[in-house]
Amino acid sequence: MSLLPPPFRYASFRHYWLARLTATIGQMAMVIVIGWQVYDIARSTMGIKEAALRLGIVGLVQFVPLFLLTLVTGWAADRVDRRWIARAAIALELGCAATLALFAARGTTTLNVLYAVAALLGVARAFAGPALGALAPNLVPRDILPRAIAMSSIAWQAGAIAGPAIGGYLYAWSPQAPYLASTLLFAVALAGLFMIAPVALSSMAERPNPWAQMVEGLRYVRRNRLVLGAISLDLFAVLLGGATAMLPVFARDVLHAGPEGLGHLRAAPAVGATLTAAFFAIRPLKSNVGVKMLAAVAAFGAATIAFGLSTNMTFSLLCLAILGSADMFSVYVRQSLIQLYTPDSMRGRVGAVSSLFISASNELGEAESGFIGALIGPVASVIAGGVGAILVVLTWWWWFPELRRARTFELQPDPGQGP
Repeated sequence: MSLLPPPFRYASFRHYWLARLTATIGQMAMVIVIGWQVYDIARSTMGIKEAALRLGIVGLVQFVPLFLLTLVTGWAADRVDRRWIARAAIALELGCAATLALFAARGTTTLNVLYAVAALLGVARAFAGPALGALAPNLVPRDILPRAIAMSSIAWQAGAIAGPAIGGYLYAWSPQAPYLASTLLFAVALAGLFMIAPVALSSMAERPNPWAQMVEGLRYVRRNRLVLGAISLDLFAVLLGGATAMLPVFARDVLHAGPEGLGHLRAAPAVGATLTAAFFAIRPLKSNVGVKMLAAVAAFGAATIAFGLSTNMTFSLLCLAILGSADMFSVYVRQSLIQLYTPDSMRGRVGAVSSLFISASNELGEAESGFIGALIGPVASVIAGGVGAILVVLTWWWWFPELRRARTFELQPDPGQGP
């Protein structure tokens, strides 16, 4: 009997997992350095609130391409070989890393350069998200898909732990080092994607108008109350409660920890998330999944408030670890519900809608945090966001009863289907 976890018994999933791990490490190493450079460059000529606004712009320029391309990328993931879409997206990220390495080596990095590369990263993520999300269910049998989702989350979260630490320490050593490392990591990810065997796409009914096929994904999400509630809960909770955009501010001006400390702060949520994902990979959640997801999002908001109030590095790291654990709990339930309640022929388009909501909660949330931080200060912005996340949970408890009624991941007839 194989000692490998069930998903790893399939070679294509192993290659997929390696690609996701290395790409995430490269991605996170870049993201942390871009954020630090933007804030550091801005702080050399302006105050904390004005510099926080520049951090918000980073999130905004990443969100715009994600928003504009969502319907196209989802449609493409259902019509084009998902492996090639993912390969092209990773290749674009590789080019972005190599470009920033060149600017860093020459000492000519500017805010405009960082914003332009961040926008290109948004384009890459717009295509990679739906393609990779729709690809994973094709690599393993349906009965072990929840475990595969947990293992895939471990790859992402492990990368989110290693990436910031690598990026912070390498940047402290040499400004171009983290970008060179990311270039190499993206190359490994690209090689892993090329090793995935061909997968069959479910056929879609032919329609003369591709726009109708793209909009169908939005219609499916709107009509399926369970999927809509799960996706939108994450959107509004993280949109309001996201503290990661302000981490350069806390590292530099609140906790006085420098780029190395910023690496630890960015990695802390992923530590909590990885432990949670590992637990679910061994012991999948089986009962009261909806109520537990709502409780996890409330815990996310509470941990965000505690982090905003903290001035101690150790306590701040603990708060962020709890925040990451709660977020992973919610992600695990949400992704399992979406994947299991969505037909394969729709997964690319529904994945694109989900990616839009996730990007809105992350990148647009970063923009929101930056703009609010510029108005009331970064600390007050984080605390207010945590309160807002808890209010979202209370609202969704009442607004989407389908969520709290979701007991297991077993597919039920017409799950929360609306007219």
